[in-house]
Formats: sequence, structure tokens, C-alpha cells
Amino acid sequence: MAEREQQQLGQQPARQPGGPESGASAYRVLARKYRPTDLAGLRGQDVLVRTLRNAVASGRLAQAFLLAGVRGVGKTTTARILARMLNCVGADGTGAVTADPCGVCAQCVAIAEDRHVDVLEIDAASHTGIDNMRELLEAARYRPVMGRYKIYVMDEVHMLSNAAFNALLKTLEEPPEHLKFVFATTELRKIPATVLSRCQRFDLRRVDGEELAGYFAEIVAREGGEASPEALALIARAADGSVRDGLSILDQALARGQGQADAEDVREMLGLADRGLVFDLYEAVMAGDIAAALANLEGQHAAGVDPGAVLEDLLALTHWLARYRAAPKATARAAPEFERERGAAMAARLAVPQLTRAWQLLLKGIEEARWAPDARQAVEMTLVRLAYSADLPTPQEALKAALGGGAAPPVAAAPTQTVAQTPTQTAVREPAPAPAPSSPPAPGDVVDDDGRAAPQPDGGGNDRAGQRPPMPHSFQALLALAEEHRDGILLHRLRNCVHLVSYAPGRLAFRPGAGAPAGLERDLAAALERWTGQPWQVEVSPGKGAATVAWQEQEARRQRLAEAAAETQVARILEAFPGAEVVAVSNGQDAGSDGPARPAAAPGEGRER
Repeated sequence: MAEREQQQLGQQPARQPGGPESGASAYRVLARKYRPTDLAGLRGQDVLVRTLRNAVASGRLAQAFLLAGVRGVGKTTTARILARMLNCVGADGTGAVTADPCGVCAQCVAIAEDRHVDVLEIDAASHTGIDNMRELLEAARYRPVMGRYKIYVMDEVHMLSNAAFNALLKTLEEPPEHLKFVFATTELRKIPATVLSRCQRFDLRRVDGEELAGYFAEIVAREGGEASPEALALIARAADGSVRDGLSILDQALARGQGQADAEDVREMLGLADRGLVFDLYEAVMAGDIAAALANLEGQHAAGVDPGAVLEDLLALTHWLARYRAAPKATARAAPEFERERGAAMAARLAVPQLTRAWQLLLKGIEEARWAPDARQAVEMTLVRLAYSADLPTPQEALKAALGGGAAPPVAAAPTQTVAQTPTQTAVREPAPAPAPSSPPAPGDVVDDDGRAAPQPDGGGNDRAGQRPPMPHSFQALLALAEEHRDGILLHRLRNCVHLVSYAPGRLAFRPGAGAPAGLERDLAAALERWTGQPWQVEVSPGKGAATVAWQEQEARRQRLAEAAAETQVARILEAFPGAEVVAVSNGQDAGSDGPARPAAAPGEGRER
């Protein structure tokens, strides 16, 4: 009855406790409640704040602003602050454009309540077409109703179609004096360069984790709650530079703990592993203790930690340890005391080659865990590989062991053969071996049907040597001639498709091999006549002929690799690293070497070692 009488008198009935508009429903999330309303409230965007303040002070206001950055760093918030700065008239109603809006005038209040008729926020994701842009530009011609400027705030502007961008260009370059554009995007590369060139661009950076943790501590104090420094550090790390994401996580943590947030609750909420367990697991795998590592993983999995997150934590710890080895003071300064003490002791025991090897194995393991049918099994196999590889010696240690425990000789100045090794491959340099027995025919030689070369008299000199190019006197010289004329196709066929039966200057007989095209003899004859200026007799022979030049070179290389692998010191290295192999052999006298080139050892002579 009382409520009915109040309604008849035009009054609102009193709100009952626990009703639909009680304090529970009126709660505003932290990300909205603590949204900055002026430049002073922006966190971590010092360059943007300084530039806007100077622009207002000097009167250099752009016609369009482009705000780029990842989600949650303050793009839309900055756009609303810009709208206030441009339209604020001060508490007395006579103010001009200012870098510090008053927040109490009709313009500031209307913008804060999202009801200003001249400040239009547009979601470009739902207004992508050319028709939407036409309507927008048509309305832009009219002067503002209540504000100093008409401001179009366009969020996720990269979602506009190409036609919409093209329609916007002319107005964007020469807008009316009363019109300002403010664009926001997370995908800067998708915006056409023609639009970028017409805007004043600001790149909003990720907020540093330490600054985020301090900001969250201030908010917790304002809310009358409690949060441990470790919990705030975990939230800041999970936010990944996004203020909004961090505030959402903080809101959830305070609600979970009824106004209190500790590290254990945050870890459980985010599905993170205890930092101490991560250090324990890393110590176990780097010590080769597979049983302890698998038991640690089992405990984390039972606590609800994602197996892939375990590998990501190990990868982050590997990076931290390697960074600590390179710059201990700078790395330790930003780490909690627990990580600083335990990480320093661990970094002192692990060498950089071990850390880089663990980094590669963990990267591969994370990729495998994403695609494996059972992520936990993939993670366990990665831990097994990592624990097994931890016992392997470093390349320097393996070289010392192979050389009998002595110091490894310097690579650049060593007079002996040089061995460079990795866990999977070994490269050996030694004096060049004697020429392979199955070399191509010598100058002027004729090859019989069995592939054996017999010396033949010179096929006749060139009586007009002064007028014609010299004739190639061997098959190798013929290959060099093809290479000199840059005929790659013909050179490939000569090396891979020709089994040489006989050769003399002006005469060539061969057996076509696999892949030889029809009419190869005609192509050879025409090319040789063109190159030498003399007719050539090129014919296909039924004889067996010699092996192709490409096969002979491969066989010679195979023989060199086998001889190198049989060397005593190399064999010991291959035995120390299962799966390693010799992949290259060099005589150590390349063009860049210091010493003079030495001739290859003659048959029967001992090779230098």
C-alpha cells in the first residue's frame, strides 16, 4: 500500500536491502572504476603524454590521431581523454583547449557519461562497409551542436574495408575545421599507408611488469584489501604489459580471497606452477635425475598445472639463467629474492653451452606438446631428452678428451688438422687426398669400351690458332668451355647424362645416361661448333663408357669422408657422440688461410697430421 501511494505521488519506492539495485549489482569492475580520465593517470606512456602536452601548449593539434598498441594498454582511454582535452571549457565555461581537462564542466561530464552528441565512438568491426562510411562523412559536414569540435573515435580501424578506407582519404586529408579523427588499432600493418601518412601516430607500449605491480598495489590499498608482493608480481607477469588484463585478474583474485590475494591462490587461479617446483624440476633434469623430474611433473599435473605451461616455465628459466650469466646485476635487480638467490647458485653451475642446448630442446618440446595426442606424454619425453643430454660433454670438453686430456689447440693457429664438432655433426679438415683413380680422361686420351683410357696422339693442332678459339684437348677442358659460355643446361647434361666412350679434339663419342634428352648429340655438335669455330663429330656409341663426371666426384667425396672417419682422433670423437657423422673434408688451405698452399701428398708418402 505504501509503495502504491508513493507511485501515485510520483516518488520512487525505497530500495530494499538485497534488491535488484543493491550494492552487489552496482559494483563496477576495477578496469572501469580506475580508468584514467586525464593524461596524468596514464601509466607507462610517457612519450605520448609529453607529445600531447607540447602539442596543446604550442597549438599544433593534428587533424587525425592514430593510437596503436596491444590490447589493454589504453588506446580507447586515450581517445576519450583527447576528446575531453579538445572540448573542455573549464569550470567557468570560458576555457580553451587544455592538456588538463577540468572534469566538471558540461562537456567533460557528458563525455565521461558517453552521452556527448559531438563525440561519436564507432566500432569499425561492425561498420566496415562503404555505406557506413558515406553516412559518417555526410554527417561530418555539419558543425558540432554543443562542443568545440566534432570528434570521431573509431576503434579497431583496421577492420574497415578497402572501399571504406578510400572513401575516408579525402576527408581525412582536408577535414573541416570543426572535425577531428581519433583511430585506435591493434593491427597497425593492416592499415593502408595512405591513411597512416595522414595521421599523427602514437605507439602505446606495453607497461613494464614492475610498474604494473606497483600500480596494482595502489589499487589494492584503495579498495581496502591486501595482496602479497609475490601475488602482485604473478598478476603483472600474467598481464603481459596490459593494464586492463592485469586489473581483471586482480579483480578475480580479490574476489576469490574475499579482499585478500596471496601467491598460492593466484597460482591456482591462473594454473601456474609454484616457482620453487620449477627450480626443483630444472635442477633435476640438468642433473640427469629422470625419476625426480617425472615425479615433480606428476605432482604439478595433479595440482592442475598444464603440462605445456611446465615447459614454458622451464624455457623462461633457461632464458633467465643465460641472461644472468651475461648481465648478472641487471638481471638480478628485477627478480624476487627467492629467484635471485637460487638462480644465482644454479647459473654458477651451468655453462652457457648447456643452457643453449636446453633452450633448443625445450623449444622443440613445446612444439611437440601442442600437436601430440597426449601433451603430458610429449612433455615427459622432452624431460627425458633434456636429462639425457645434460650428461653429454660440451664440444670443448669432448675435444680435450679426444686429444688425451690436453688443452684444445687454437683453431686459427693450429698446425695440425682442425676438428669442429657439434652434438650431431662433425666437420674435419685435413690435407687434400691424392686424385681419385676414376678421374675423367686426360688430354688427348681415348676411352675404350671398358672405360679405360688409352693415350692417343694429338688430334691435330689448330692451323688457324690466331683466328679461332683454341680447341679443348680434354673432356675436362670441354666442361670448362661450357661453363665459360654460361650454358648451364648443357653443362648439367655433360656432367650427369654423358658416359664418355672416346674423346679427341673435334670428335666425341658417348653413351647417353638416364635423363639424357633425345637429340643430345646434335645439340652438343651445334654448341661446340659455335664455341670453337670448327665442325665437331659427335655420335652416340654402343660402348659402356666411363662413369659420369658427377658420379665420379660423388664417389671421390665419399672416399674422402670414409678415410677421414677412419682417422684415430676423429673416430674417438664419433664414438663419444653417437649419431654424429663426418660431413665435410677440407685441406685447410683455402683462400683465406694464412700459410702457403701445400701440394697433395704423393702416393706412398705419409700425410701431415
